[in-house]
Amino acid sequence: MEEFWGFYLSQHPNPGTRRWHFLGTLASLACAVLAAAIGRAAILLAAPVLGYGMAWYSHFFVEGNHPATFGHPVWSFICDYRMFVLILTGRIDAELARFRVRRTTESDAAAASTHQD
Repeated sequence: MEEFWGFYLSQHPNPGTRRWHFLGTLASLACAVLAAAIGRAAILLAAPVLGYGMAWYSHFFVEGNHPATFGHPVWSFICDYRMFVLILTGRIDAELARFRVRRTTESDAAAASTHQD
């Protein structure tokens, strides 16, 4: 898990990508809570659409890379929630530093994706 966690973090150096992931995870959790609160299981169908949709958007249009979910769906799912908790508790920057993941900006990612063509 720890080896994959380091790789996972390396795929999310851009704060914008992490924000989209956080919002997607929050939206999926909100779907689960709402479904339980009103007794409508159909609402659960929106959870993966919102969660993965926001995360994948961030990889393709903000970070300029491919989601780790494609190759490692279970580990990525677990790491999404780990990152969510670290962001929520304000400990994500320390974790990024621990793995020497350098923060990038949206303009850095745009420049990198331009050079990949």
